[in-house]
Amino acid sequence: MTETTTETTTSPTTDSTAPAFDAERRATELAILDALRAVVDPEIGMNVVELALIKQILLGENEIKMILTTPFCPYAGSMIQQVKEQAESVVDHDVKVTLLAERWDPRDAGLMW
Repeated sequence: MTETTTETTTSPTTDSTAPAFDAERRATELAILDALRAVVDPEIGMNVVELALIKQILLGENEIKMILTTPFCPYAGSMIQQVKEQAESVVDHDVKVTLLAERWDPRDAGLMW
């Protein structure tokens, strides 16, 4: 006796009404990045955006993921608090700042979003 199986594949459906680019969302991301330029690493004298320390802005989860220039940065607590406060000044709700274990590469400094 032979067994036959029928395999069906479904392709992801695309909503033709969904915009390919969400201008309001991008404007919010840019406003947050602009506000984060006020957060300066005191040892280097550059802001967290120019240093490429901000890795992700997750608007749906109200979270910002960032790294530090060194694993034992003495200003970590202050910088994280400043990032939180600056982001919250734009979105008017609580923002979680998550510190990633990723190592900072100075070659990334100066590259913009």
